[in-house]
Amino acid sequence: MVGPHELIPNDGSQQPRRAAWRRWLPLGVIALGLILVFAFDLDRFASFQHLRAHHQLLAEFVAAHYVEALICYLLLYVSFVALSLPGAIWLTVAAGFLFGAMVGAILAVIAATTGATLLFLAAKTSLGDYLHTHAGPWLAKVERGFADNQWSYLLMMRLFPVIPFFIANLVPAFLGVPLPVFIITTFVGIIPATAIFATVGAGLGSVLKTSADLSLHSLMTPEVEGGLVGLAILAAAPIAVKYLRRRRAARDR
Repeated sequence: MVGPHELIPNDGSQQPRRAAWRRWLPLGVIALGLILVFAFDLDRFASFQHLRAHHQLLAEFVAAHYVEALICYLLLYVSFVALSLPGAIWLTVAAGFLFGAMVGAILAVIAATTGATLLFLAAKTSLGDYLHTHAGPWLAKVERGFADNQWSYLLMMRLFPVIPFFIANLVPAFLGVPLPVFIITTFVGIIPATAIFATVGAGLGSVLKTSADLSLHSLMTPEVEGGLVGLAILAAAPIAVKYLRRRRAARDR
């Protein structure tokens, strides 16, 4: 008599399909999140206009429900970063206004690092492994070059204001950066700019009561840009030193 398990061939084909489904699940969740955000116009919450229109109500909510406000803020910021939505900088400014410069900066750094890590893991799981399998030897060569100075490269991407935040989250996932290195460089690298914008938010009370408008360009003053570029150059110093040493060693041979 033939058993039920013998009627269905077990060629292992179900296991690859199951693995593929799990691999693409993180990107599916992100895509669903983006659909919901734009369907309900949730991205409007991260704007100066929304902050100015509701700043009194938000301040009253924080005063009456401080812990709940902290949790809501963290969840909102993490979601914006994980979904790569624009406007996270205004959430940092809002944190300074609602919680003060120091607490706001701490909250924003924690939330941004958490959201960036979620996006990094999603990209690494869904696309990183696929690229390693199909990209060929050129990706391994790029990875080796990146790994030689990965701490400096990652800090530069965080400190240099020209590079979009979501790009700095995705590139390391494709280049095999270890998770601890990504988390540490993200956390440390975003502290300067986050502290600056949270401080701006802490002093925003008088501006919010007027009809004056703010833009990202007005926040990025030459002093702020100069300071961030200076820090990026400092992070790049080890790369320059290694390059000069290699050239000297090659010349002395």
